[in-house]
Amino acid sequence: MRSVTRFIGLDVHADTIAVAVAERGGEVRSLGTIPNRPEAVRRLMKKLGDAKQLRACYEAGPCGYVLYWQLTELGVACDVIAPTLVPVKAGDRVKTDRRDAEKLARCHRAGDLTAVWVPDAAHEALRDLVRARLAAKQDQLRARNRLGKLLLRHGLRPPEKARRWGRAHMAWVHAIRFEHAPLNAAFADYLSEVEHARDRLQRLEGAIDEAVAVAPPKMRAVIEALQSLRGVAKITAATIATEVGELSRFATAPQFMSYSGAVSSEYSSGPNTHRGAITKTGNVHLRRVIVEAAWAYRHLPRIGSTLRARQQGQTGKVLDIAWKAQHRLHTKYVRLTMKGKHKNIVVTAVARELLGFVWAIGKEVEEHFAATTAAA
Repeated sequence: MRSVTRFIGLDVHADTIAVAVAERGGEVRSLGTIPNRPEAVRRLMKKLGDAKQLRACYEAGPCGYVLYWQLTELGVACDVIAPTLVPVKAGDRVKTDRRDAEKLARCHRAGDLTAVWVPDAAHEALRDLVRARLAAKQDQLRARNRLGKLLLRHGLRPPEKARRWGRAHMAWVHAIRFEHAPLNAAFADYLSEVEHARDRLQRLEGAIDEAVAVAPPKMRAVIEALQSLRGVAKITAATIATEVGELSRFATAPQFMSYSGAVSSEYSSGPNTHRGAITKTGNVHLRRVIVEAAWAYRHLPRIGSTLRARQQGQTGKVLDIAWKAQHRLHTKYVRLTMKGKHKNIVVTAVARELLGFVWAIGKEVEEHFAATTAAA
């Protein structure tokens, strides 16, 4: 850190970047605004001096990590900052790009900023694919709801024994015809959207299977090991791996739980302690899939054929952690339910503890992989 002479604050937008510099032990000054283009950034860094003496930062946002990757290639140390953890003065009511850049440079020099973990380009590509599948799933739900509500408004209900949106249900939908042409046109459009969403989802899930198969060995090993847990299939495991990165970067399980935002909020002062709902300040995608997985632990512990197939080839330690999770989390679910807690609250508590088992398996696999690689 002693060799760093300039701290650079960058307020990044789609077309422009506001730049400010904080000299070590000196003033903080604005350098104006540059276009958000690689050549403009390259010229700026060259103008500011030796790359080894520069340390830049900018807030995480919709522009992603392209600027981080470029600065890293230029040899400039860069941090991507968590926006919600940037210090804010209570009485400050003026916000401009220039002031934001100056504040970033000043706080970066003081060490008051919290950096986020930045994936490499290949990791980010897989994460984008997993999130595209989530978007397709949400679109499918909306398309199905529109079609279902249209049929309901006209008094049409599916056969009682037909599984919702299953083969028999879709055969019944395809056989429907209306008397009026405008209604038939609307019905055909809604139906085509449902089928398009189904095909899109299948295509993306196939792409995820292919991407996981050629993923880096360590990530692939973690994804396979996480599937030993009940309720954690390939999509869930891939979501965890892509959203979190290396699980061993968290020193303890509680740190990983906090990262998910599934821990209780707290407002305590003096002898008074008050804990409220979960913070929801962490990774929303991680929290969503882990809560979905937690519902599986309302059932008695058992290893069915599907779970047994997913556990093939895993080490005894990983299997022991997964089996312990089944007993402990089911017991927790029953105990909290018997106390009269709402099921959503119970499942959230189970999900928070499930994160601890996810962390334990991920850490075990990553350490085993590192030891095996070093020995080879």
